[in-house]
Amino acid sequence: MYPLLRTLLFKLDAEKAHHLTFSLAQRALSLGLLPQTQIPSKPKTVMGITFPNRVGLAAGLDKNGDYIDILARFGFGFIEIGTITPRAQAGNPTPRLFRLPQANAIINRMGFNNNGVDALLANVTRSTFKQNGGILGINIGKNADTPIENAVDDYLICLSKVYAHASYITVNISSPNTKNLRDLQQQDALDALLAQLRQSQLQLADVHQKYVPMVLKIAPDMDDEQIATIAELLKLHHIDGVIATNTTLDKTSVAHLPHGDEMGGLSGAPVREKSTALIKKLHSHLSNEVPIIGVGGIFSGADADDKIAAGAQLVQVYSGLIYKGPSLVAECA
Repeated sequence: MYPLLRTLLFKLDAEKAHHLTFSLAQRALSLGLLPQTQIPSKPKTVMGITFPNRVGLAAGLDKNGDYIDILARFGFGFIEIGTITPRAQAGNPTPRLFRLPQANAIINRMGFNNNGVDALLANVTRSTFKQNGGILGINIGKNADTPIENAVDDYLICLSKVYAHASYITVNISSPNTKNLRDLQQQDALDALLAQLRQSQLQLADVHQKYVPMVLKIAPDMDDEQIATIAELLKLHHIDGVIATNTTLDKTSVAHLPHGDEMGGLSGAPVREKSTALIKKLHSHLSNEVPIIGVGGIFSGADADDKIAAGAQLVQVYSGLIYKGPSLVAECA
């Protein structure tokens, strides 16, 4: 039924369609009408966690953890929520989310709109998925009005608050929609950030008597030297994993399309090859020392296979889910 539903939803503003879809799904779940996708177990152990299958949901679709139990019905091996910030913030002005159907793409400039870390944790606590042992990643960022030189403070606040509730924690320094955030990918800034986060992670492990892996999410818009530098810093600071990649600022492939010149990050099919190429280069530096979670333009099982072949151990989907529907999860798994 999804192609019919998509036709109807695509007639609406993208952000309004998002909220309507989940509102209807929430109603269906409460009435016992939302089916559970049955996916054969194909366990994969990464970062000390045994995932029931390799296919996860990328952060951004469920920023506040409002819809965890709905998304769990799709058969994901893991679900990542966020990006969350210490304080609630409205994000960028609307409209800020645009579909490019001719390219199977999305441009967004959401700007970390979210209800704050405490609201997210209240949702996580209520989630049946988490109570039943589902693997939940929590993606953390900084508030827009926090100066970039103080960004580490926001990450440390979020890390401390979500630590006891997350299966793993993602440090997002690669969104193009928060001013200067990608500056944190530069060598000196990233070295300092990772050092402080790693120290806090180990202290929290002692306090909670459990070790929660921490991964870094990076952008696709990097040259070979930057990739090599990030790989070395990941190894130096014993970071548990890396998510490659976030959205791209390169819109040359869609510039001729309606909305193709909108400000924001481009995701979907146009970023597929760019993200896969970066994964391959990153893997050449990391080997199997730091596992890679591959994301970017996965619209089929073959696309997921390409990410694995390039060096990823797990994959995540987002834009493909919007265009292809929940059956994509089963196909990829």
